Amino acid sequence: MPARRLQSHTKILLGLLSGAAFGLLASYLGFSGFVLAYIKPIGTAFVRLIGMVVVPLVFASLLVGTTSLKDIRSLGRIGIKTIVFYIATTALAISVGLALANLMQPGAGLPPETKQKLIESAAAKQDYVAGLTVERPSITDLLVNIIPTNPIRSFAEANMLQIIFFSLLCGVCLMLIPPARSRPVIAFFAAINEMIVKMVHLIMQIAPYGVFALIAAVVADFGFGILVMLLKYSMVVLLGLLVHMLVVYSASLKILGKAGVARFFRGIRPAQLVAFSSSSSAATLPVTIECVTENLGVPSSVGSFTLPLGATINMDGTALYQGVATMFLAQLYGMPLDFGQQLTVVLTATLASIGTAGVPGVGIVMLAIVLNAAGVPLQGIGIILGVDRILDMCRTVVNVTGDAVCAVVVASTEGQRAGAAAPELANRELQTAAPEVQTSDEL
Repeated sequence: MPARRLQSHTKILLGLLSGAAFGLLASYLGFSGFVLAYIKPIGTAFVRLIGMVVVPLVFASLLVGTTSLKDIRSLGRIGIKTIVFYIATTALAISVGLALANLMQPGAGLPPETKQKLIESAAAKQDYVAGLTVERPSITDLLVNIIPTNPIRSFAEANMLQIIFFSLLCGVCLMLIPPARSRPVIAFFAAINEMIVKMVHLIMQIAPYGVFALIAAVVADFGFGILVMLLKYSMVVLLGLLVHMLVVYSASLKILGKAGVARFFRGIRPAQLVAFSSSSSAATLPVTIECVTENLGVPSSVGSFTLPLGATINMDGTALYQGVATMFLAQLYGMPLDFGQQLTVVLTATLASIGTAGVPGVGIVMLAIVLNAAGVPLQGIGIILGVDRILDMCRTVVNVTGDAVCAVVVASTEGQRAGAAAPELANRELQTAAPEVQTSDEL
């Protein structure tokens, strides 16, 4: 009897675990330099390959998905549900983080010598902190900046909010012109979408090796020494992420999405593993779309809208981290925050999660905005920089999971429950836009 072939998520998980073990070995035996010089580029190449397909995939899938709705009112309804869900879960995530930080007091019980060492380490990173932009985004600027002045520049700079706006507008206009004229354009972009999906499948063949290289480089470079020093703070962040994912998302799936929680987490595993190793929701987007539409049976007309938007503005894990980090630093500096100041943290972090969309190092930029609003010294960022890379990997998993939960919930409220025969459902969706186009094989 032939041996059973390993599934893609199992291969990626094995790559992640073996990469962590290899990185620890490199750190212990002193050949971290070799890993960073020769192993890390493999992981970087993998992330670049996935990032290469993000912009064309978002534009083509969103345009085709919009035209398949056949009704502008449906698009508006899906858009409102998506944005409300993202804002609500982001605010809830920050509240979870603040509640745990108030309960566990991660910055209040540190020994004096450890506290002094952390503050001194922050002083050594003043140049980095001084270069951060801490201006709080305004609603007006946010809405105006969504409209691109030059769509080509938006594509070149991967400005996802502007790309989403432009692709939605193109899709709406194709719905408004005569079908005889719009059908060839829709069929063309449906073919482009299928081509990009096939490209994602090919790239995912090397995912285990890319994940191995990424994790090995992180562990070899940072080790776990700094994590021990900031263990309590890190544990509060990780506990908050776990609570939000297992409680808030599970409740949303059961109550709003009418979907099985176990089946959801099985279906989204490949995207979670890539998110963990790459620390980028945008880079994980092609894999997330595949998991949600093929494994979970969400219609492409819903997934192609909710997921690109979520990868851009939905940052539940990052927002929760903002709450814990702000409370930790305030406790470390002996600056208790009252209820009003903590409410300011919730409001500011929720707005910042949208206003800083697409900014490199978005977590630290968001944190600078939140700390500034709460009156906590910005130099405190230097204290937690050492563990930020490790925590970033974990909070990106939550960000990506939240995007997928939203897609399932919106699909359910639109009368498209997840759980049907996924490939068949995906086929029907693409055939609605272009009858001659077929979907790709399962991941």
